Amino acid sequence: MVYRLSQNYPNPFNPSTIIEYQLPSKAFVTLKVYDILGREVQTLVEQREFPGYYITAFNADDLPSGVYFYRLQAGMYHDTKKCLLLK
Repeated sequence: MVYRLSQNYPNPFNPSTIIEYQLPSKAFVTLKVYDILGREVQTLVEQREFPGYYITAFNADDLPSGVYFYRLQAGMYHDTKKCLLLK
């Protein structure tokens, strides 16, 4: 098993989408969403997690249409993906 951040689905989305990630070892995990200007708009996960496969939902009811980025940090691993909210 390796660290992995998957592309959200559906994408584009309205108003919610699913984000999946995988951890090979225990780690403190943060999964945050940022707008196109790099401002943090939502924290989805911020806790210590065990090895495994995780699914979380991003609900953007209160956000305007546009491009957003979600970033996973777990130990020394980090990855960022782009998603599109269309209302």
